[in-house]
Amino acid sequence: MADYRSPWLDDDLDALRDMARSFCEKEIKPNMEKFIDQHHVDRDLWNKAGELGLLCMSIPEEFGGGGGTFAHEAVLIEEQARIGDTSWGQTVHSGIVAHYVFAYGTDEQKRHWLPKMASGEVVGAIAMTEPGTGSDLQAVKAKAIREGDEYVVNGSKTFITNGAQADLIIVVVKTDTSEGAGGISLVLVEADRAGFRRGRVLDKLGQKGQDTSELFFEDVRIPVSNLLGTEEGQGFFQLMMQLPQERLIIAAGSAAVMETALAHTLRYTKERHAFGKPVFAFQNSKFKLAEVATEAHIARVFIDDCISKHIRGELDIPTVAMAKWWTTERAMVALDECLQLHGGYGYMTEYPIARLWADNRVQKIYAGTNEIMKEIIARSL
Repeated sequence: MADYRSPWLDDDLDALRDMARSFCEKEIKPNMEKFIDQHHVDRDLWNKAGELGLLCMSIPEEFGGGGGTFAHEAVLIEEQARIGDTSWGQTVHSGIVAHYVFAYGTDEQKRHWLPKMASGEVVGAIAMTEPGTGSDLQAVKAKAIREGDEYVVNGSKTFITNGAQADLIIVVVKTDTSEGAGGISLVLVEADRAGFRRGRVLDKLGQKGQDTSELFFEDVRIPVSNLLGTEEGQGFFQLMMQLPQERLIIAAGSAAVMETALAHTLRYTKERHAFGKPVFAFQNSKFKLAEVATEAHIARVFIDDCISKHIRGELDIPTVAMAKWWTTERAMVALDECLQLHGGYGYMTEYPIARLWADNRVQKIYAGTNEIMKEIIARSL
């Protein structure tokens, strides 16, 4: 609603929004077609963002970050969604990878990697999914077997955001193949290690500017000090503790996309005429847009509550699972209604609504499918 303001916002965040909006408008929006054609953003986009302090904003200043909270990340998520961009994988880099390093890394790991991630010198990725395993992380086949002071990493990963540009990859592996969840660890693999190879950038239904890639590890030797955490077998716990923030990122993006789709469609239906009057003037158009506006506002209020709780350290796993599945489901309903109101033009990729529709379908799948989210919720009932 026009007079609604997210309760977690303040003057500093308003100033950040102005900078984030300017960055997205000047550095990303004019290049979106280029990014789509080349299937990745320009590498210097990361450096430009780092220079402005837009990377790792919720990492403490001690480690090169912005010293902010998740609210700072949320502002940039919203501004990126507002221009309809999905090419730049900054949410994975800043909101996910950096937080694994910060939460579980040794002091040496944090001081080595986080400042470089904050400056854009290093791009981060996290490799969970494998060709034969999706949401079932306990079934990963990639392994890191210890030999003296080294781990030897073997396996393959797929659907990896930032995969083609990443300099540092957190890899989910089995350090004990005889165990299930208890045998999982996270290790840091630098992209310049011998035996590491990138596969193809995958051809997706949407998010075509994002360098989602296959990754291959063939006898990649890394020092034991590249283990993330103090001991082996902590990986599954680490994943379960960090996945809620990843799911909140997706939910926040989905709420912003609903608002963006509504704005595009209101503008289109008021400008486009049919049978002698604006498309908006028809009762069906007004009723459909009233429904979208209502659900977008519900999503905004729900996500704002989740963000406020997360900032206070009070957001629980079932609630964020609710947020992830509900916002991604309702966003696709809203996008479908908005695309329909564009008529044939809604199916043309030159219109933002078409790309929004295609780009956001995957939100119901990654970071744990919505079916998994409902299973998590049901366990808490």
